[in-house]
Amino acid sequence: MTNIPETGRTSRVQIRLVVIQILVFSLLLTLGGRLWYLQVRNGQEYTDEAKNNHVQQVVQPAVRGSILDSRGVPLADNETRLVVTASRTDLLKMKDDGKAVLTRLAGVLKMKPKDVIDKVRLCDSKTPKPCWNGSPYQPIPVTDEATTQQALQIRERSEDFPGISADPQALRRYPAPGKSNTAQVLGYLSPVTDDEITKAKDSESPYLRSDQVGRSGLERQYDQQLRGKAGVTRYEVDNLGRVIGEADSDSAQPGANLVTSIDSRVQRVTEYELAAAMKIARKQFDKITGTNYKADSGAAIVMEAKTGRIVAMASAPTYDPNSWVGGISAKDYAKLTGKNSDYPLLNRAIQGQSAPGSTFKVVSTAAAVEAGYVWDGGYPCTSSYSVGNQVFKNFENENFGPISLGRALEVSCDTVFYGLADAQWKKDGGINPKKGEPKDYFYKAAHQFGLGKETGVDLPNEVTGRVPDREWKQRFWKANKNIWCQQGKKNGTFVEKIAYENCLEGNKMREGDSINYSIGQGDTLVTPVQQAMIYGALANGGTEYVPTIGKAVVSADGKSVQEIKPKVKAKLPVSKATLKGMDKALAGVVTSGTAAWKFQGWPQDKIELHAKTGTAEVYGKQTTSWLATYSKDYTVVMTIAQAGTGSGASGEAVRKIYNALYGVQSDGSVDNKKALLPTPQKSLPKIASDGSIDSPKISDYDPDSQKAPAKTGDQQLAARIGRRD
Repeated sequence: MTNIPETGRTSRVQIRLVVIQILVFSLLLTLGGRLWYLQVRNGQEYTDEAKNNHVQQVVQPAVRGSILDSRGVPLADNETRLVVTASRTDLLKMKDDGKAVLTRLAGVLKMKPKDVIDKVRLCDSKTPKPCWNGSPYQPIPVTDEATTQQALQIRERSEDFPGISADPQALRRYPAPGKSNTAQVLGYLSPVTDDEITKAKDSESPYLRSDQVGRSGLERQYDQQLRGKAGVTRYEVDNLGRVIGEADSDSAQPGANLVTSIDSRVQRVTEYELAAAMKIARKQFDKITGTNYKADSGAAIVMEAKTGRIVAMASAPTYDPNSWVGGISAKDYAKLTGKNSDYPLLNRAIQGQSAPGSTFKVVSTAAAVEAGYVWDGGYPCTSSYSVGNQVFKNFENENFGPISLGRALEVSCDTVFYGLADAQWKKDGGINPKKGEPKDYFYKAAHQFGLGKETGVDLPNEVTGRVPDREWKQRFWKANKNIWCQQGKKNGTFVEKIAYENCLEGNKMREGDSINYSIGQGDTLVTPVQQAMIYGALANGGTEYVPTIGKAVVSADGKSVQEIKPKVKAKLPVSKATLKGMDKALAGVVTSGTAAWKFQGWPQDKIELHAKTGTAEVYGKQTTSWLATYSKDYTVVMTIAQAGTGSGASGEAVRKIYNALYGVQSDGSVDNKKALLPTPQKSLPKIASDGSIDSPKISDYDPDSQKAPAKTGDQQLAARIGRRD
């Protein structure tokens, strides 16, 4: 018979009770420890957070810094406007999502209800512009052009307009000094997104929901310096939301000013002359296509030769950057991005790439010398150059006989460069070179000149251009082989034949590839800013500078100045003797070569100019005009797509830019008093402690003062060879 304790519990039951007691005691101990941690150890932290539940923040946006030209003239600044905004959060609380309120608002603002409703909808992949791409919790601007009467109506009838506000706000302004807009260089602003707020949360300069962010151009490149730091005032409120005191506040810190190397007067001249050249080109007849030239886009750059600082940068077509202020309309957005817009948002000075034509011959000349070809050798400038059954012609079958490399540059003789490139291709082993054997001087020279990669200009989204060397051909062939093989036909159309050949040997450096490449044709692509960098180096003795627009960042009170100094990018792979020879040859282009017919009467003895013309062929389109020039101070590059020859389309415009820079008059005399910028601007504008800027007023550009001089003399040779390249 088993002995049972008087309590009636077995030993097993007692053990269970002890375990339960231990568990209960552990839980109580854990709970007590947690309470101590929350109330004692971290009590103050949670007390502070609880207090914050009764603190409301009022954000004071920082005044965005101005973007100034080299003399202090504002290219972008701020102005106070009456802005009507809508709170999407409040509107969505209504049964009809605020449609009735927005319709009433449209009536007051004299807008279409649909336009107002569209502005407050959120952007996504399926929603076209206009729409709101900022935070959904941020007040959404409906218009920044409200009148005082409209603002008073909205405020006095607040019960009819819940969620709607009308307040004065500082908005960006692009004043277009002297009627130059500098649109693609400046860029534009748009509201910050939630994703951007999250990413910048722990940075030195976090975003607030009220911030506007630079989306392109200088506004984006220097956004952090320009936007400053918003001020925040914190108010203590009771449970009913009534203010009972001010907790603390952080004062707004205005953004710094960006001083650029742009001269707004030269910018105006450059924009005007580019547009005028395009307009004139459209009136010219293209014998090849049987129609007038389209001249649908172009770019021009004026750059300091000894620093790389950009004095003017024009891109066409252009647009009014003010169209983005306060939110862009559907009509304006369609004009900027539609299929028929020709995409004016693109900065073609850094994003437009095309075959360089004969302006590339300075690279080929340097490569030929590096490969061992003598500068003063007698190279045959024949009317054509044959390879098998294919004939590569010189322009208008010109034949200058045996000439030097310098003379070949001066008269832009294609067949000289055909022969040099072909001879080197054969030395490199032809189409099937042995591994490690090709020297590829012509392709290496292009890379050494800085082509095929970004220049580093202080603008976003610069493109690299293209050097079609062996590595590129292999990558391109691998990516396109299947398409070529499907579409190619041995005896098909021209396009089908090319596809057939590319399918078989598109990864190999063919003889015709090297021949075309030597004169800037084929698959070679460059940008205007790359050309400006190269010709600037030729002007200063061989040093390539990184092209820059920012010159200094100056604090709002003018006390802090951070100068952006010129930065050397590379040295040209050219000897002093070769540079001297090229310099002389390019001066000859102006006096007796392919550009002479556009520079007759130029005071070459006082202001020596150098130039290289280029007419690039583009399959399926009209030729692209290139003109790259330099003086001792500046390099000026202009290109116009589908506009004809280099000197024919761009020559007169480039000359007029130099006329304005140096004060050259119609009779060839030089008037320093009328010169806009005879030497580069070195000093920085003065900014006072109150933020005011000491800047001069500028007048409009008068095109009548830039008339080309009357032609003196026949100069038959210049006229004959000038019209073609």
